[in-house]
Amino acid sequence: MDSEDPQERPEDIVNIISGLERYNPEAVGNLEDYLRHQCENRYTDSNANRTLLKLYQLNPDRVKEEVITNTLVKALTCFPSPQFSLALHLIPPHLIANPQAELAEAVTKLRELSNQLQGAQYARFWATLDSDDLYADLTTDIDGFEELIRVRIATLISHAYREVELPVLEQWLGLDGPAALKFVSETAGWRVEGNLVKIPKNPENEAKKSEVREDVNVDMFSRVIRRAWEETV
Repeated sequence: MDSEDPQERPEDIVNIISGLERYNPEAVGNLEDYLRHQCENRYTDSNANRTLLKLYQLNPDRVKEEVITNTLVKALTCFPSPQFSLALHLIPPHLIANPQAELAEAVTKLRELSNQLQGAQYARFWATLDSDDLYADLTTDIDGFEELIRVRIATLISHAYREVELPVLEQWLGLDGPAALKFVSETAGWRVEGNLVKIPKNPENEAKKSEVREDVNVDMFSRVIRRAWEETV
């Protein structure tokens, strides 16, 4: 998944983000519509979304808080890349300076989710997501949000493991019972054997033989011997 330059990006958006149009306030509407299309079609264009946030910085009268939160939630689905942090630092500080403001509360909660995903605290992530109805409100515009997160988690797991205990995997995926088995077999394409989930070998989780060579020549030995002799004199 290429969230920086996705193949779904249309030509008019290419023209905006690659030229002077990226500074044109009139481009805000097109970029907002494009973000809406991303939310409905399960892909992310981080480059275009950062351009939108930069335009909000330059044109505070055009800011829409719901668009900002949607941008952050879309960036969440790209972990462990730094897209969330990059987007977060483009939000005008005055919008989140008041901790009692709705946007400030939303940003705080989304930052908590991001920290948990970045720290591979997957079970804690799902518990946090279910702990407050505000999380459901923040993610409601992003079609398949939970599925996108699970796919990312599964991808990272496949990079590090060849097998995982099923109960542990259920916690990491926020699923249990038939739902977990369906995801494991149909979405991830893994095999369940008893209480273990077998993950196919791939270039990331395959054990690789490491060879360490140290080239030592006669000159190096002679310098060591000479230095030892000089220290004894």
